[in-house]
Amino acid sequence: MIYGIIIVIVFIILISIKQIDQYERGVKFTLGKYSKMMNPGWNLVLPIFQSFRKVDIRTKAVDVPEQDAITKDNVSIRINAVIYYKIFDASKAILEVENFYYAVSQLAQTTMRNAVGEVSLDELLSEREKISQKICEIIDKATDPWGIKVENVELKDVSLPEEMKRVIARIAEAEREKEAVITKAKGEVEASNNLAVAAETLAKNPIAVHLRTLETINDLSSDQSNTIIFALPIDVLKAFDTYNKKNKE
Repeated sequence: MIYGIIIVIVFIILISIKQIDQYERGVKFTLGKYSKMMNPGWNLVLPIFQSFRKVDIRTKAVDVPEQDAITKDNVSIRINAVIYYKIFDASKAILEVENFYYAVSQLAQTTMRNAVGEVSLDELLSEREKISQKICEIIDKATDPWGIKVENVELKDVSLPEEMKRVIARIAEAEREKEAVITKAKGEVEASNNLAVAAETLAKNPIAVHLRTLETINDLSSDQSNTIIFALPIDVLKAFDTYNKKNKE
């Protein structure tokens, strides 16, 4: 009889031993009420009277499904994201929300759509990191009562309709043409200013005109063409003109 009781007690103890791994926490219930948090290692959970739930406290990556959204400037897009979070209070994750995996995913989807609706398409494409941070803060604040810490939210892809892609391509092409025209105009202004300065310098110093003439002749001499060009200073032409006038008189 005594041996039978001992065997029963040993059996109850053996089936009551529950192992909690290092990356887990256990939530123990006694007669249906939350009683304590179970730390990693072996813990006793008495059959019938007690029960427990394991909770993984490692960082989780949840892929937020692609969502249809409309930006502030009424552009229809499809956007998806990934959210990283971990549980810092396992008891709240079990007691305060029915299924925290599903709840976090749904909260991320609605928050992402609302955040996209508050910005224009240009802001969404150029300030993706800033918008991701805003979404992260909103979700983190909402999940704090569930014992969940949202570590990061990353917008993965923004898909545009084909019509909008063509419009953006035309806008980008127009911007490039605009920059090219502006750059060319600036270059012409600088060139004309330099020519004006050079002309003024040559006008003040006749020797500089002759040196420039000799340099031009030297450049032409390197050409293998049969055409021969003689560059004469303007002063020489004026002298011929004066001589002709005197002969006519």
